[in-house]
Amino acid sequence: MTFLSLILIGTLVGIFVISMGGGGGAIYLGILTGVFQLPASVAASTSLITAIPSLLLGVYVYYRQGKIDFKIGNKMLIIALPAVVVGSLIAPHIPKFWYTAIISIILIVLGIQILFKNNKRRQKISDNNNSKIAFYGSLSGVMVGIAGLSGGGPIVAGLLLMGLNMVTAAATSSYVLIGTSILGALLHVSNSPVAWTEGIGLMLGALLGAFLGPHLMQRFNKYTIWLPYVMGVLLIIMGLKTLL
Repeated sequence: MTFLSLILIGTLVGIFVISMGGGGGAIYLGILTGVFQLPASVAASTSLITAIPSLLLGVYVYYRQGKIDFKIGNKMLIIALPAVVVGSLIAPHIPKFWYTAIISIILIVLGIQILFKNNKRRQKISDNNNSKIAFYGSLSGVMVGIAGLSGGGPIVAGLLLMGLNMVTAAATSSYVLIGTSILGALLHVSNSPVAWTEGIGLMLGALLGAFLGPHLMQRFNKYTIWLPYVMGVLLIIMGLKTLL
């Protein structure tokens, strides 16, 4: 695969994931393992490294647009960071089957919840949601620590279920993922090398995609009402694919 092709793939992935509030870890992981046949450990560290620059750029654009809910994001980040460390520590001791089954079920349940609850009116975020913030933040952190995934799915799902609209949920999730991805990358890179040839091409494309994503969300804001449904379906598909 040519370097130009890598940039093109990275751009498309970057637009998609930053618009959906993810870091793209799962997608990059799939590309690196499925297309480039990289070992899972190398793919995990490479996917996290690849996602960080695009997250930084995407969050900057969202910040300029005033779309990030820092109050909720900071609470979730405080919970998620220790969970990343815990996930990296327990990863060698968890049977792959059980981890896969648990994550799959959680993703499917979250997707179903979003599809059924998306028609409800937006609710005010209150202290009663602290338990939800703790749950979704810790789940995301554990996913980053164990498997090198970005963990954006649980965060966006939790934010949507707590009442945030899709744009704010995507922006806030991206903000949280900066911290978890950087910490996860440090932990994974210390134990596994990075495939820089593939990673740099994807990274450059993802940067372009991350710049375009928030602008597209702003420009086509009236159509973002459908994005939670897309997220719900994607979570279910990801869960089923992981399980099968």
